[in-house]
Amino acid sequence: MQLIFETSGFKVRELTLRDFKPFHEMHSNVNVMQYVRGRAMTYEENKKELPSLIERYKNPKNDFWIYAIERKEDAHFVGTVALVKDEQNEDEIGYRFLEKYWGNGYGFEIAEGLVSYCRSIGLPKLIANVVVKNEASTKIIKKLGFQFVENFVSDDLKLPERKFILNL
Repeated sequence: MQLIFETSGFKVRELTLRDFKPFHEMHSNVNVMQYVRGRAMTYEENKKELPSLIERYKNPKNDFWIYAIERKEDAHFVGTVALVKDEQNEDEIGYRFLEKYWGNGYGFEIAEGLVSYCRSIGLPKLIANVVVKNEASTKIIKKLGFQFVENFVSDDLKLPERKFILNL
């Protein structure tokens, strides 16, 4: 299990099969997944998804990185971060947390750490696509200096979204 980056309160590391219980709890929660897939995932879907994400770490041409967020104080899994290539080959960031950890300021700390990590590996810019109704994420993205680019309706969720960009 490789450490990717750290913040003052968190370690971001590769996922492991030991993460299944909280991973499933997060992905089976409709409130968490409403802006990601539009629906909660089933136990069987999560049993396939987690090993698939872990397997991607072995592929040197992988462009879909999902990592675990672990709280330093107690080593609890609290969510995931994403760094993926979108359809336009742009580097898109994302994050999600177990609902019980919402409202604690974790989102900003992790997103700020992810931006710093992306800068350190030489990415020239980042994008963030945020569902319009997801006001908490919009606030975080703007606080990090991302600039609004356009409104669109996503093909997968069929929801109004906003695209933001941050030049690194």
